[in-house]
Amino acid sequence: MSRFPRVTSGAVRRPQSERLRRRRRWYFALMGVCVALIVLAWNLVRLWSTTAAVAMSVVAAVLPPIAVIVANWGEDR
Repeated sequence: MSRFPRVTSGAVRRPQSERLRRRRRWYFALMGVCVALIVLAWNLVRLWSTTAAVAMSVVAAVLPPIAVIVANWGEDR
């Protein structure tokens, strides 16, 4: 039995800057999808189907809180 425990890559946390960068990318990606859904829904899709445009808007309304949760995930650890 070794005196010092072996540290594997699974036990080592990534640096804070890398985690922040990943969370920031996810946040901007989700917010970009949100803006794209709203723009497409009310400028293009509404011409063919109002129901689809409203459904896209509902999905776009749910995305910002999810983006905030993703952006702040693991901050209090």
